[in-house]
Amino acid sequence: MSKRYQVFVSSTYADLKDERSKVIQTIMELDCIPAGMELFPAIDNEQFEFIKKIIDDCDYYILIIGGRYGSLSSDGLSYTEKEFDYALERNIKVIAFLHENPENIPLGKSEKSEDLRIKLNLFKEKVSTNRLVKFWNNAGELPGLVALSLSKTIKTYPATGWIRANTIGNPEIYHELNETRKQNSELRDKMDLLTKHKSKFEDLADLKDTFKIKGEYKRWNSNNKRYFEKDWEIELSWEDLFSLFSPYLLKPPEDESIKFTIGKMLYDKLEDEDNSGKATINDQDFQTLKIHFSSLELIDVKYTSTTNGSMGLLWFLTEKGTDLMRELRSVKKQL
Repeated sequence: MSKRYQVFVSSTYADLKDERSKVIQTIMELDCIPAGMELFPAIDNEQFEFIKKIIDDCDYYILIIGGRYGSLSSDGLSYTEKEFDYALERNIKVIAFLHENPENIPLGKSEKSEDLRIKLNLFKEKVSTNRLVKFWNNAGELPGLVALSLSKTIKTYPATGWIRANTIGNPEIYHELNETRKQNSELRDKMDLLTKHKSKFEDLADLKDTFKIKGEYKRWNSNNKRYFEKDWEIELSWEDLFSLFSPYLLKPPEDESIKFTIGKMLYDKLEDEDNSGKATINDQDFQTLKIHFSSLELIDVKYTSTTNGSMGLLWFLTEKGTDLMRELRSVKKQL
């Protein structure tokens, strides 16, 4: 069955009309389907949501950069850069063409604002990072560059593409293929998310690694009429730490409350003697503990309303944290 690929063409509009026209013509000659915002030369945030849907249906993304950064959206980025970022987010293969000699671009097709020129240079730097780009000097060069680059990209990275419904004997097969396409896209998004998540946290200390925590203990000595003070230190695995305090998160405690609870539990574990004083955990160690367990996705710390109606920083067990707590604290059957 013959398959046709849909290609999104992204660029600033008014200064690159001729270039866009030649690129679109080339795409059609390659028996592909060009897509772009020819109907929306003046774009706004509402129209950009429609553009995102068009990009979702595309197999490849061509970016042409000349001498202009383009009109800005409400967040300060040009719509061209937002299109590029969205294509990357959707894992669509990008083919970028940058003007080789921007100093030769006529003044009428260049940014006059210093701020916009800086944004344009930063955008070009982003596009060129970890990606092969092609350079062009005039509109006449683009058809050959596009034809060569797009053909090679299709061959190297074949995408889903489109198939005419009447070329499929059974309409049900077409429906199944379309559903498979959607499922593949969803699975790809999930896999990419998992890959990003894994690479982001793969260097974290795991539950079997240990963490050294320091603190201070203070108790009033009625005989000497003064405070007895001493520093303490304990080293536990992250797993033992979580096992120790996680049951106290079943009813989400406030940040200061769980800090006091953890300090007391650690000191009680360290000292066998009955103590009537106050054990506090080093604040920086406490902050590290909180952030690390958040990064492990065992707890979630939110600034939200408390039981008395005021606002506060509360600790919550995640689903993953609840499962681990049950595994660690449940009594195992004796053999």
